[in-house]
Amino acid sequence: MRVAAVVSLPVLPLAWFVALQEHPPWMPGAYLGYLLVIIAVPGTMFWRRLTGGTGWFLADAVLGTAFGLAVETLLYPIGMLFSMPFAALLMPALAFGMFRALPRRKLPERPMPWWATAGVMVAVGIAAAWFVRVGSRLIPLNGPNALRPNSDAPHSLALAAELTHHFPPKVPYADGKWLTSHWAAYDHIASSHWVTSVPLDVLTFRIVPFAMILLTVLGAAAVGMLLTGRAVAAPIAAAFSVLAGDLAAWPWAVSGRVFADGPFSLGQLTNPPQAFSTVLLLPLMAVTALLLRRKPGQSRGQLFGLFVVAGVLIAALALTKATALPVYAVGLAAAWVYLTVRAGRLNLRGLILGVGVAAAYALTSFLVLRGALSSVAFEPAATFEHMGSAVAVVGAVVVLGWLMPAVGALLIRRRLARDPMVVFLLVGLLAAIAGSSLLYEDGQSQLFFIRTGFIYGVLLATWGLGSLEGKQFYVAGLALLIGAAAIYWGRYRSDDSCSSASCFGQGLAVALVIALLGIGVLGLVLRGSRRTWAVIAVAVLLGTTVSPTAASLRKFATPPLTSYDSIAPGGIEAARFIRRNSGSDDLIATNLHCHRAQASPCLTGSYWIAGYAERRVLVQGWAYTTRVDDTYPAGVQGRYWDEDVLRLNDEAFTSPTRDLLETLRTKYGVQWLLLDERVSAPPENLDRLSALRFQYGTVRVYQLYPPPPANPFPTPTPTPTFPTPTPTLPTQTLPTQTFPTGSIPTFTPTLTPPTFRTLPTQITTTPGFRSP
Repeated sequence: MRVAAVVSLPVLPLAWFVALQEHPPWMPGAYLGYLLVIIAVPGTMFWRRLTGGTGWFLADAVLGTAFGLAVETLLYPIGMLFSMPFAALLMPALAFGMFRALPRRKLPERPMPWWATAGVMVAVGIAAAWFVRVGSRLIPLNGPNALRPNSDAPHSLALAAELTHHFPPKVPYADGKWLTSHWAAYDHIASSHWVTSVPLDVLTFRIVPFAMILLTVLGAAAVGMLLTGRAVAAPIAAAFSVLAGDLAAWPWAVSGRVFADGPFSLGQLTNPPQAFSTVLLLPLMAVTALLLRRKPGQSRGQLFGLFVVAGVLIAALALTKATALPVYAVGLAAAWVYLTVRAGRLNLRGLILGVGVAAAYALTSFLVLRGALSSVAFEPAATFEHMGSAVAVVGAVVVLGWLMPAVGALLIRRRLARDPMVVFLLVGLLAAIAGSSLLYEDGQSQLFFIRTGFIYGVLLATWGLGSLEGKQFYVAGLALLIGAAAIYWGRYRSDDSCSSASCFGQGLAVALVIALLGIGVLGLVLRGSRRTWAVIAVAVLLGTTVSPTAASLRKFATPPLTSYDSIAPGGIEAARFIRRNSGSDDLIATNLHCHRAQASPCLTGSYWIAGYAERRVLVQGWAYTTRVDDTYPAGVQGRYWDEDVLRLNDEAFTSPTRDLLETLRTKYGVQWLLLDERVSAPPENLDRLSALRFQYGTVRVYQLYPPPPANPFPTPTPTPTFPTPTPTLPTQTLPTQTFPTGSIPTFTPTLTPPTFRTLPTQITTTPGFRSP
């Protein structure tokens, strides 16, 4: 048995390199080494020494890795303030110092069954196979498709580039304002880039998303074991993380991003903060359980360690994603009320956690978001209005799908009296559904509430099935297959069979009828007890949540590419040329503002220059929305906040003058001009007023220099003359020598001046960190 467990463990590194096989081996190898040595080992030491562990070393290793990421996200900004981008390298020393300083204690260890480890590794293998087939193709890095991303991917790359070179961060694609959004996920990308030298686009679009998917699967398995106290929960939680989503039984939902809410959904890949927040939320749930369950014999020092871990995770989560902490806070408040009412006295542990959440949220609002108002508004059912005219039917079907994982709570058998974690998970899931249903934002950002709630549903379903005994697992397995078959039958109805607004729920109705028939048939065949009937019913309903499965992956994970080149042909190469030949504080001006060049109306959601050049842009784009087809409501974007700067910027590419370019260079610090010929042709005099440094595709790159002096060859000042006495010398006649006459050949040299494509002038840059 131990041999089988040991043999299954190499699946993890094998899956890692197979999923990232399109890149040179040193890139996934370098990141994996960074993750293990700098994050995982110190994080596990921190976790086990401060919390006392969960009882399973493998679970502690996974949760400790996630905790190490939280420490890194808080340590990296501090290092950047002191010009130390390699601050994460201090983590092993800090962990070793804490390990030696704190008193040692023997931690309880429980064996991990081989079949539990093997089951988790199967889920990891499925995740790797999915990433090879679909995930690695969602955001192309090379070729023509790399020029057609939506707004999300370049926006994430621009923020990663900004955190790589500057702190505190500013808006990199419209320089001048402080960045008022959550940025902790990009701390990890930036720190990884400095230490490993892996390119930012590879980290942002490939390596880090896949690492977050694996940590979500493994973290759910670890928390599932902690909640249930049983190792059988590990493969169940891992399987639900990989396969579960929502009902999605209607044909028109196949192409929608609203419904595939598992870790494989598009939001986890194109939105690093969402994926990162899920990874950080799992150890926070674990430490919350360790605190609220009141383990007997906990000393004050042990409680202090638990609160330290919780504080670090809450702080990191507050800096990562706006939707994560509110959902956690609502679940925590419900658990605190439950404990207070049951015990008849104030629960101080829950109260301290709640105060910490409130403090972290307030500090983030004022110091990070700088008091910026959210664009999310209270508009009940507005989320479902754009899905069809039958809003009530659509809303009921969608909410029913989101609620389905909660049925797992019906099977839960709690190990502890007054266990608050069931209340915490259930109310947290309801809060996530309420946030997505009652709030609305033009860019659909309210849907990240339900993406946060996904992991709450996974753990509820895991806890329910993990409470089964003996032969009940076989019964639950058959019931899960019946539910999956039922939802397939409803999902794969042809579009022609359900094309009217009145039959949006028809596919779901068919699936539920089949599910009910399956429950009845299986229950009668087995002639089971009341508990067996409950197991069959719950398992069939949980089986209907299957979403990103083998047959539907390609339909649910359609690459969000535009039909046009949102990145100019030659633009990536031009941006990288600027990155290689400039300092980190250099500024770029461009004539490109629209996501689609010369589109009408213009979606000002272009961010790729700041991402690939890793330099700030004076004005490129200033709207953020996930819509990419330029058909958006009028309220999505507004005017640029400094119209004088925008006018000056655009005049540099239409009617440049020496004074205008000098104003850009001296007043605003612009050193580079990136011109896209799709927007406007280059002015004739721009070559005379600046140096053409690069040209490829439709892009030209110019560099600005100080103007030459007004009189480069000044007339020398005349020197006054004074009379000089002429001496008189005696005259002498010298002999004359006669030379032979002859013809002397003459030679007239002809020089051809060399032709240079650009003038070999000195590059003027601002000193800064040299990116790896």
